[in-house]
Amino acid sequence: MAQYELLLPKMGESVAEATIIKWVKQPGDQIEMDDTVLEIATDKVDSEVPSPIAGKLVKQLFKEDDIVQVGAVIAIIETDADVPVTVTETAEQPVAAVSPEAVVANIPGTEQLPSGFSSDRFYSPLVKNIAVQEGITPEVLDTIAGTGAEGRLTKDDLLNYIQNGKKDSPTAAPVHAMEEEQAKAQVQQSAIPQPVKAQAPQAGNSVSGADEIIEMDRMRKLIAEHMVMSKQTSPHVTSFVEADVTNMVLWREKVKKDFEKRENEKITFTPIFLEAVSRAIKDYPMINVSVNGNQIIKKKDINIGMAAALPSGNLIVPVIRNADELNLLGLTKAVNDLAGRARASKLKPDETQNGTFTLTNVGSFGNVMGTPIINQPQVAILAVGAIKKKPAVLETASGDVIAIRHMMFLSLSYDHRVVDGALGGSFVRRVADYLENWDMNREI
Repeated sequence: MAQYELLLPKMGESVAEATIIKWVKQPGDQIEMDDTVLEIATDKVDSEVPSPIAGKLVKQLFKEDDIVQVGAVIAIIETDADVPVTVTETAEQPVAAVSPEAVVANIPGTEQLPSGFSSDRFYSPLVKNIAVQEGITPEVLDTIAGTGAEGRLTKDDLLNYIQNGKKDSPTAAPVHAMEEEQAKAQVQQSAIPQPVKAQAPQAGNSVSGADEIIEMDRMRKLIAEHMVMSKQTSPHVTSFVEADVTNMVLWREKVKKDFEKRENEKITFTPIFLEAVSRAIKDYPMINVSVNGNQIIKKKDINIGMAAALPSGNLIVPVIRNADELNLLGLTKAVNDLAGRARASKLKPDETQNGTFTLTNVGSFGNVMGTPIINQPQVAILAVGAIKKKPAVLETASGDVIAIRHMMFLSLSYDHRVVDGALGGSFVRRVADYLENWDMNREI
């Protein structure tokens, strides 16, 4: 009998670790090739890890909720099949441990990680980047207790430390010179009378016997944290435009049957909206930016995220990369592919990363408009409302007339730190112009 070491697979260029959320197979279970052994999750995407061989699961090396590095051995499968040279031939031999440092060294992109982390303690790339962004030195990082395997510091440990005011680390820590200076300054400051800050009243939670308490799932917690962080980070402003999209609606009605027959898939309004957005970004590139302190980072690529509803009720935002380089047919196929795999929980982690602008369709829920929250670190998000037939005034050569038109609202929320009303309003107006001036004779 040979023993096969099942590794946590690579899940994308920017993904270094994942959380085990469920073991589908238990020790002693027989496994067929391509059977799902466990389910894992990154920040937004849930994935399944299949077995590349048939055999029997003999050992799980991590528990549920453990955070595991890409490339680490996560399970041992006993098999009669021919296996790669990385296996151990004797069941009694210990499993060779994978060095976390070696794993991270082989992950593309980690050569760009912040320098200065020369500690013997291992930190994931995500933890290092958070520490740099929050101004936490490697020395302070070494004092924070970790709840991961062998005391490893996880992302949640660091975020809890930051949320608690970076005050009380769970372990006793030496006071560094800088901290001593800060302590002295605080003592001197305490001698000066300070204004009394009013305490915000705590909302009471009254629960009766008829109420149902529902625990947030992992994705809902992440969404909640991300939304609160966005509102705390960016001063949100929303501009609205009403657009007459009659030509666009009539054109789609004209081509949709032939398109579905030819391509074996449907054409929705979403790729049309995406095309208009990408064209408007070309016209107003300062919408396609992010903020880093006092720096504005102007993005070269136009990567548009599209918010998609999941069967669980949560939202996920797959990203169409280089949307401006795709024609309408390419956008349609990309939209249908990503939306379908999002609903089936088949997205890859990289497919939700590196977006530069987001589109959300509140009209799919029957809403006429919305004030969406910016998907950080982006600076703008566009909501498209439901298309409604309404009476509208049309200017003609023979005078004004009232006609039934297909109308919709577009609403753009933007970060007022870097996007002023003139830019935000002009951008959303330009998107509407592209939709209103749709060519009825266009071919796809």
